[in-house]
Amino acid sequence: MNKKLWIAALLVTVMTVAAGCGSKPTAAPAPNQTQGAGTENNAPEDQNETDITEPVTVDPEDTTTTTPDNTEGTTEGTTTPSGGTTSEKPGSSESNEKKTIEVYYTDLEELELHKASADISYASDEAKYKAAFAALQQSKDDKFVPLWAKEIELKSVQFKDGALTLDIHMPDTARLGAGGEVFAIDALKQTFFQFDEVKSLDLLVDGQQSESLMGHVDLEHPMTRSE
Repeated sequence: MNKKLWIAALLVTVMTVAAGCGSKPTAAPAPNQTQGAGTENNAPEDQNETDITEPVTVDPEDTTTTTPDNTEGTTEGTTTPSGGTTSEKPGSSESNEKKTIEVYYTDLEELELHKASADISYASDEAKYKAAFAALQQSKDDKFVPLWAKEIELKSVQFKDGALTLDIHMPDTARLGAGGEVFAIDALKQTFFQFDEVKSLDLLVDGQQSESLMGHVDLEHPMTRSE
């Protein structure tokens, strides 16, 4: 009896072991492990793709190329105005020439003619003669009185072949007596004949050759340099 029980227990054990061995293929965890391996294999592939994508996103070549283009554009923008400025310089750089000239006035008592100096600036011969005439109309020294009043208008200046022509308008308030008229003409002649290029001087009143400037002294047409 005991032998039968032992044999039956052995059979149960063998069947249990056999059943356990038969269930192992069914439980096969291989697919899960394969999927896990697939996941693990996919992870490095994704990581490799990320590593490749990052340097492409930040393209150093594009940045380097853009920088010189912008620099060239900036350089051209700077060169253009500087070229324009250079082309304008000949016109704008025509600086006024400065000169100290001799100008003649009278004294407070109108007794004699006095020489003084005046600084003028000009960009052309015509401007030089206008500046010289303007210097005759004002004095920096209170002791010297201009013989050509500021009310006298210099209408035009013409210079050709050594002949200088001044056209003026003289109001009655600017007229002087006989002595003052002589001084005024002498002051005009000595002021303008200091310029070597001026060989003759003609003074017109409102475009006309007047016989007298202020009604006291004859006016020559033209006046010439005294030797």
